[in-house]
Amino acid sequence: MTQDTRPAIGPVFRHPGRHRIAVFALDGVIPFELGIPLRIFGGARAAADGRTLYEVVTCSLRPGTVRTDADFPIVVSHGLQALAEADTVVVPASHELGPVYDEGLLPAHLAEAIAGIRHGTRMVSICTGSFLLAAAGLLDNRRATTHWSSADHFQRLFPRIKVDPDVLYVDDGDVLTSAGVAAGIDLCLHIVRRDFGAAVANAVARRTVVPPHREGGQAQYVRRPLPEPRQAGTERARAWAQDRLDQPLTLRQLAERESMSVRTFTRRFREEVGLSPGQWLTQQRIEHARQLLESTDLSVDQIAHQAGFGSSASMRQHLQAALGVSPTAYRRTFHTSSRT
Repeated sequence: MTQDTRPAIGPVFRHPGRHRIAVFALDGVIPFELGIPLRIFGGARAAADGRTLYEVVTCSLRPGTVRTDADFPIVVSHGLQALAEADTVVVPASHELGPVYDEGLLPAHLAEAIAGIRHGTRMVSICTGSFLLAAAGLLDNRRATTHWSSADHFQRLFPRIKVDPDVLYVDDGDVLTSAGVAAGIDLCLHIVRRDFGAAVANAVARRTVVPPHREGGQAQYVRRPLPEPRQAGTERARAWAQDRLDQPLTLRQLAERESMSVRTFTRRFREEVGLSPGQWLTQQRIEHARQLLESTDLSVDQIAHQAGFGSSASMRQHLQAALGVSPTAYRRTFHTSSRT
């Protein structure tokens, strides 16, 4: 049977009210990264009634066959109309970006595709998909990241971009970029969390069997070798701390859980987690506070105590730094009982 690759008639997106996401697949696309947006966004459900929160479609320059970097092609049903209708456009990495990757130049056919995207559409890249956004001028004078192995080349091609080569992802408002491969999962979960709250994002993460939250500032890759299997790790200390977030916890206490010196524990912790123990602990407390703000009617003072911040003022300062909003504003947006 011949595959029907004719353009769809009428609107590409069929569900008014859902956030519309177009995944832009170019020749040479990496199948793993192409599948991330559908898996993460497609799995996001409203806590109240289980309805799907995003509509995700895959598109290309024209409907039809798209080459991948694997030993199989894919068939895409939608063309550039999907980009024009989308609320968010996701650009996965491709191994055939040609002059975009080599010289930072945007060919006419890609320039035309980008020009068709509505003003205000959120733009997202996974891995070296950032080269397309950069060549289109969408990252000028912004912070951005890409795969660590391409970061130096990226900076040379696009000197106006503030490249951070170490982080998992960068959220610059309406333009977001991620590092390589699995960091795309972290970025997509971050977007779900930003759009609909921690409870929805955590549910997606559980179904996908991935960590529910890795901050964008974590290192892309481990700079030192991971401990040998015979060496002690820091897992027990982390599990112990997560059960005691409401208590004051010291670095010495954590190190004692693993029978290590503070210096050895700190080094091992950074090797395994990519953060200092203090940074990780703050991250866990912020995440716990978010969940309590979303799912309980506890007062802000009570949540600050249960999350280990000690005072509402301290919690407010940490949430403002991490999320850009106060605890009260976050609860107003994401509290479960306020949703329909």
